[in-house]
Amino acid sequence: MEKETRWKLTFFTFWATQALSLFGSSLASFGLIWWITESTGSATILATISLGSLLPGVLFGPLAGVLVDRFNRKKIIIFSDSVSAFLALILVALFWTNSIQLWHIYVINILRALAGTVQFPAMQSSTSLMVPKEQLARISGLNQALQGLMMIATPPLGALLVSLLPLHSILGIDVFSAAIATLLLLAIRIPQPAIVQTITASTVWQDMRAGFSFLVRRPALLSVMCIAALLNLMLTPAFTLVPILVTQHFDGSAMQLGWMNAAYGLGIIGGGTILAVWGGFKRRILTALLGVTGLGIGSFLIGISPSNAFGMALIGMVTVGIMNAFANGPFFVILQTIVPSEIQGRVFTTLMSVSMGMAPVGLAIAGPLADWFGVQLWFVLGALVCGLMAIWIILSPALLNLEAGTVPSTTPMESAVK
Repeated sequence: MEKETRWKLTFFTFWATQALSLFGSSLASFGLIWWITESTGSATILATISLGSLLPGVLFGPLAGVLVDRFNRKKIIIFSDSVSAFLALILVALFWTNSIQLWHIYVINILRALAGTVQFPAMQSSTSLMVPKEQLARISGLNQALQGLMMIATPPLGALLVSLLPLHSILGIDVFSAAIATLLLLAIRIPQPAIVQTITASTVWQDMRAGFSFLVRRPALLSVMCIAALLNLMLTPAFTLVPILVTQHFDGSAMQLGWMNAAYGLGIIGGGTILAVWGGFKRRILTALLGVTGLGIGSFLIGISPSNAFGMALIGMVTVGIMNAFANGPFFVILQTIVPSEIQGRVFTTLMSVSMGMAPVGLAIAGPLADWFGVQLWFVLGALVCGLMAIWIILSPALLNLEAGTVPSTTPMESAVK
């Protein structure tokens, strides 16, 4: 009982710091996206700014995984939060002095994404060491519910703040919340795997190869990566362009955008809560299959919503939110369960780099296509891809039995880098 109390106290303190930081970032992101939408009205600009936030993870993800596996993960998270807060402070100054230019946002967005490239795998791999394996599915559901809560709370609050405050004041909330979260994180002990801090160009290359090798030797994990890549190709651009959908198709304002985001968040809370209480099917891949299928249904509803049927699009967003929790949560738990902790950083970032590598391609195509034919076309195409991915899972014995086999902790190459 004492051991259970100890891990819960440590983990949930850690969890609370990240929730606080996420709250500030969500408010700032809403205000910034609405400013860009109002200032430019361009799907292409919104897509290219999102593209800039994705490229660092795609290009530097494998290197970030090496750093996460070799260095103190707590210090990595603190460093990432601190850099993001400092960059947000620069944005505050630029908006405050009316010196802001669009290229400033591009550059700062890329730099913040670069800092976040090491933060996410550090958080995920730390969680697997702090939480008992039998509780990981529930924690994953809780994380999904947290994201949903943020999406419900921050859009209406963000829309209200946009109408009451200058943007630099909203961005200042992000700086303040990140600073408080960092100070709290200093008092937490985060367990570390056995790490080797001696690092050279040779060991970096070997470590990056080890992460890739772990994936290519396991066809089921390669299939997961390919499915994630194709879903990112279609769905990331679609949901990035929701502000354009609201303003140009539904003739809405910041409040309607807030409702769309809140509907998505409500769905994630519902799905995450169900997942946290239920834990999903015993075979987690079946929960993920349900989620991928539901993502297609929700996207299709949004894609076919007439301009006078905003409520239909809201139902689609709620559906996507619920099913997003079902799709993402189980996949992360499967990886946390079958991938040894000492190589999780490299495997997570390699998988994310390859899978997210398709999102920039989608954004590069979707921006101009949405300007020409409307955003809804991309939602319909995304629904079609979700259906095809669900069929892939059903017809793949390797995927359906992903958790059944034992995964050796190392392969010959992976042993060579330790």
